[in-house]
Amino acid sequence: MEWYQLETEKIEELVKTNRSQGLSNEEADERLKQNGPNELRESGKRSPIAIFFSQFKDFMVIVLLIATVLSGLLGEYLDAITIIIIVIMNGILGYIQERKAEKSLAALRELSAPMATVLREGKWETLPARDLVTGDIVKISSGDRISADLRLLSANGLLVEESALTGESISVHKQSDPIAGESLPLGDQANIGFMGTMVTQGNGTGVVIHTGMKTEMGKIAGLIQSAETMLTPLQLRLEQLGKILIILAVILTIIVVGVGVYRGHALTEMILSGVSLAVAAIPEGLPAIVTIALALGVQKMIRRHAIVRRLPSVETLGCATVICSDKTGTLTQNKMTVTHLWTEGKTWSLSEGEGKIAFKRAGRSQSIAQEQTLNQLLSYAVLCNDAHLQTDDEKASGQAGDPTEIALLVSGQKAGYSKEKLLQDYKLLQTFPFDSGRKMMSVIVENRKGERMVLTKGAPDVLLDKCDYVMWDKQRQLKRRQHEDKIKEAIHTLGNQALRTIAVAYKPLYGSRKEMKEDQVECGLTFVGLQGMIDPPRPEVKESIAECQRAGIKTVMITGDHVVTAQAIARELDLLPPDGKVLDGTTLSKMSDEALEEQVDEIYVYARVSPEHKLKIVKALQQRGHIVAMTGDGVNDAPAIKSANIGIAMGKTGTDVAKEASSLILSDDNFSTIKSAIEEGRNIYENIRKFIRYLLASNVGEILVMLFAMVLSLPLPLLPIQILWVNLVTDGLPAMALGVDSAEDNVMKRHPRRPDEGVFARGLGWKIISRGILIGAVTLIGFWLTLHNTSHNLIQAQNVAFMTLVMSQLIQVFDCRCERSIFDRHPFGNKYLLLAVLSSIVLMLVVMYIPFFQPIFHTVPLSIHDWLLVIGLSAIPTFLLSGFSLFNQKEEEQSTYVRHA
Repeated sequence: MEWYQLETEKIEELVKTNRSQGLSNEEADERLKQNGPNELRESGKRSPIAIFFSQFKDFMVIVLLIATVLSGLLGEYLDAITIIIIVIMNGILGYIQERKAEKSLAALRELSAPMATVLREGKWETLPARDLVTGDIVKISSGDRISADLRLLSANGLLVEESALTGESISVHKQSDPIAGESLPLGDQANIGFMGTMVTQGNGTGVVIHTGMKTEMGKIAGLIQSAETMLTPLQLRLEQLGKILIILAVILTIIVVGVGVYRGHALTEMILSGVSLAVAAIPEGLPAIVTIALALGVQKMIRRHAIVRRLPSVETLGCATVICSDKTGTLTQNKMTVTHLWTEGKTWSLSEGEGKIAFKRAGRSQSIAQEQTLNQLLSYAVLCNDAHLQTDDEKASGQAGDPTEIALLVSGQKAGYSKEKLLQDYKLLQTFPFDSGRKMMSVIVENRKGERMVLTKGAPDVLLDKCDYVMWDKQRQLKRRQHEDKIKEAIHTLGNQALRTIAVAYKPLYGSRKEMKEDQVECGLTFVGLQGMIDPPRPEVKESIAECQRAGIKTVMITGDHVVTAQAIARELDLLPPDGKVLDGTTLSKMSDEALEEQVDEIYVYARVSPEHKLKIVKALQQRGHIVAMTGDGVNDAPAIKSANIGIAMGKTGTDVAKEASSLILSDDNFSTIKSAIEEGRNIYENIRKFIRYLLASNVGEILVMLFAMVLSLPLPLLPIQILWVNLVTDGLPAMALGVDSAEDNVMKRHPRRPDEGVFARGLGWKIISRGILIGAVTLIGFWLTLHNTSHNLIQAQNVAFMTLVMSQLIQVFDCRCERSIFDRHPFGNKYLLLAVLSSIVLMLVVMYIPFFQPIFHTVPLSIHDWLLVIGLSAIPTFLLSGFSLFNQKEEEQSTYVRHA
């Protein structure tokens, strides 16, 4: 049997303790030695040195190191030093991020109370919480954080806030009686106090049944430790690209060297050229450019209230197919709010708009000044209340107490009834605190005239039975069957809207002024009305979810709240389609992983779930091939946040545990910020594709011009130093400028790219090869024409080839801004790209026209005729293929128009 099913006497027997004496100090010490301290432990902790060196196992890092060796062999020591610096900086950044991740368990430990009140050898004493052992009798009261998992022995008006563990925003009423039922969710185990949760009201005692890693909080810590950190799509793509580039570079280098030697070139000369081409073929700046692009994206995200803890997170979110969102505090405001009032058969709604509160009936704002019963409902709920609300300019600025009572204070305040003002007119004589058995709270008050009355609030069905009268037509009338039927109908109607309802009643008191008992005051009451409350959705969330849907991203609600509440919120947000499924935790527990995987695409709402369930859902979605983003704010969300492809935590309301386990933190707790992150992430990935297209097409052109020359038995069109200079001039600034290019107009109208999509998908491979072939061809044509028209002046011909190769690449960079052709976007829309291209041209002119550099790079000035040839040939690759793409685009549009016509 479960702990919550057992009688307290049986519990004492099982844990070998005595509720009146507690454990002896000797027995407690022995148990502490056997089971260890009551704290969360880490497993498999790596040393800082091991973490640091693990950063250098990435395949692209190996590529960079190979490029470093090659650059050093060629005497390019500046390049080699630069690459080494990049590698070390990447390693340091990775080390810092991984060390930060270890703070998640440290943050989790902070939720354990540092001290606890424990019964030892018949005496109550205060001990460090880490010294608690199974069988200890612990006392808890309002404001305490529970130190271990307790089976409650007594509960006096005990309310415990468990949202960090269960996801429910309403404090739970605790009891000591056994509870029937198998596999109850944590939120329904009302006689268990869980480690790390907070007592908001009342007091009680309990016996420790679990400590440390065996507690529910400890189980979460274990899940965080065992959860695997997924490689991001960007990391997978770069790893794939690095392997392809290495293989191609080696093959092409061997071919060029082999063909060159076969055609009669010197072996030393060809090896030097081959190594130069290898360096050109491997874009060693690619990881640096990716890092810079992501870093700039991070800066944009900070301005949009998102803090990125891991650089690839932004790009990963850009390809998310599912967002698993916690309800409480993420989709909702994590603040109970009264939205409906019911009195005398009339329903009122409270809505906020234009900076003020409106009380509405039938959709129209109405004054409540003449509504006597409605004013009674609001003011009596304020007086019969243990919570406190500090005010500033009639707006709440601070609050303390149960969320339900705070909501009643706020609804009264909206009508002008503050507790402080009412207590100037009424004197509080006696209080009967809320009790889970009675399910109500009462107070006796006296007004300035000396008139006394009982004010009561509580569960509607219970309170209604205590009422002999009702307020109807502004009069106190004897309760009749028709009154009772209408009240019960109102309770049912509000309940179907997922509203938590509180009833309010009163009774005049006459005669003796001696202290009274509960059963004397809580009878013969007059029913006043109902207040219905809910944790409302954030106002901006509905549109954000709609935008995500248009972008092909499914939003799934995962909550510990009840099914009816979760379903109502989901429908209000248009998150749950008509054919969408809702699954509760009990059903989920009975499902196998395979059964869940089969249905997971049809489920939009998960209610009454545990931390293990959230992890199970994320895994099932990932098994279906989804890129999963998991949002949340509580401790219970941390394992799923860590296991998701990208974890997102709330910055304001989120626990430290959730933040440390996440990749992205929303500083404004705004779900719409996720939409901005998706847009930014998609654009970053597209920009990465742009500079990969640019870099590789340029490098293919450099290799092919050499290969074509070898095959055609021509002299070398480029010298090794020129190849390296082209690589430096064209691969640096223009590629970085592409990395900060603005998004295309349709970036949020596309569906997410497939998770298995390769870097060269959507025609990128063809664009690289076709542009590369044309760049190589026009460069060789310029070389051949100049060679034959200048009396075989090899240096002049090599300079024309040198400049044609560079200019064709710099023109091509503008074509890379567009998915289709250069004509689809304004060519000068990226000012950084313009400056980068101009700086590259200046660098080329420097080595060509300044005498100091001419002997180093074997350059000579070009004539006007040479420049016309260079510019004409350089424009061919871009404008020829862009024109072809534009023609095909018009053909497709025309075909679509004809079909629609």
